[in-house]
Amino acid sequence: MTVLAAVRGVSVVYGRGEAEVRALDRVDFEAQEGETVALLGRSGSGKTTLLHALGGLLAPTEGTVEWKGTSLVSLDAAARGDLRRHGIAYVFQGANLLPHFTAFENVAFAARGVDAQRPEELLLLVGLGARFDHLPGELSGGEQQRVALARALAQQPELLLCDEPTGHLDSDTGERVLDLIDVLQREFGFALVVATHDPDVAARLDRAVEMHDGRIAREQVAA
Repeated sequence: MTVLAAVRGVSVVYGRGEAEVRALDRVDFEAQEGETVALLGRSGSGKTTLLHALGGLLAPTEGTVEWKGTSLVSLDAAARGDLRRHGIAYVFQGANLLPHFTAFENVAFAARGVDAQRPEELLLLVGLGARFDHLPGELSGGEQQRVALARALAQQPELLLCDEPTGHLDSDTGERVLDLIDVLQREFGFALVVATHDPDVAARLDRAVEMHDGRIAREQVAA
C-alpha cells in the first residue's frame, strides 16, 4: 500500500534545561492508504502531538514529516496550506464549528474551492437532513460532531485525523459517532488515524499503536 503520511525520527521538545519536555522522542510512524489506526495512550503520552505532527500542524524539533514521500519542510506555506485543505482533514475532540454559521454554512465554507459533494448531500449522509439551518448552539454534542464529520468530508481527504472525537460525548452518543465514522471510512476509503485513550475505540481499527512518554511502546494488528 502507498504510504500517505509519515514521521521519521521525529522529536518535539518544549522548553529548555530543567523545564524541557519531550512531547515526542524519536518517533517513527506511517499511515498507509486506506488503513485505520489508533494512537492509544493516556493524556500526556504524545498521541495528540504525533497526530498534529503527522498532519503538518506543528513542525518537529528533530526529524522529518512526509506526505507521499515528500518532506513537508520542502513545501512552501501555500503548498502546505493546500495540503491541509485538500489532502488531510481533522475532527477534533470539540467540534470547533464556526459559531455564527449554520450547519450548512459550516460545511459549505470547508467545501469552497473543492469539487466535492454539495453540503446538503453531506449533511444528509451524516443524518442531519433536518438541521441544515441550525446554528452550533442549537445542536447537541453528537450533532455537532456529525457536522464536523461532514465538514471534513467536504475536503475530500485521503487522510482523516481524529483527536478523541467522542471525548465530550456520553457513551451512547459516542458509539453512534464511531459507527458513523466506520461507515464513512468504508464508503469513501480515506485512511483514518484516531488518537484515543479508550481500548474499545482502538479495537475497532486495523492497527493500534500504544504510546507512553512520547514514544511508541508497542503495536498490535487486529486479528
